[in-house]
Amino acid sequence: MIDVSTRAARSLFYTSQAWRILREQALERDHYECVWCREEGKVTTENLEVDHIKELEFYPEFALDLDNLRTLCKECHNKRHGRFQFRKSKKMIEKNFRTDEFWG
Repeated sequence: MIDVSTRAARSLFYTSQAWRILREQALERDHYECVWCREEGKVTTENLEVDHIKELEFYPEFALDLDNLRTLCKECHNKRHGRFQFRKSKKMIEKNFRTDEFWG
């Protein structure tokens, strides 16, 4: 079985040739688009990541199982894992600019 018990071990796994080959197979199978976006009628073909449905850390026996993989865009992958990216929107930047002007 593949050792994924530590962050370092998982990092080694994700740089392995076996993972790179399988990752490419998952991307091809999913037509290089996010499967969650596709289910919502959207087409997302940028910032793609390959997600382990049964998480690698808890189910190492499925690490190299193509049926346990799906292509997600970065945004959907972050939602799936409860990670949030905070980017300043244009409105927020404009608001901060006006506030900075006011307060000098």
